[in-house]
Amino acid sequence: MKKLKNEKELVKKAIALGVAYGEKRGVVEFEATDSAHEKLEYIYRLLVHDKLIAPIPEGQISQKSIRHRLAIWASKQ
Repeated sequence: MKKLKNEKELVKKAIALGVAYGEKRGVVEFEATDSAHEKLEYIYRLLVHDKLIAPIPEGQISQKSIRHRLAIWASKQ
């Protein structure tokens, strides 16, 4: 897994896009107290469920791999 040049900014963008997508779809309402980890995990699972991104193999799921996959997704938006 090659680190993206501006991965931190892309992860922030992915969180913003994912929160907007989930709330627009009406499946979730994020609270201000939700951690970034919780948001990333929920957004990842929602996007996989909607078949917008390819799933990571179950044994390889980690916070780092989720952040990377969502950063790639955000870069294409």
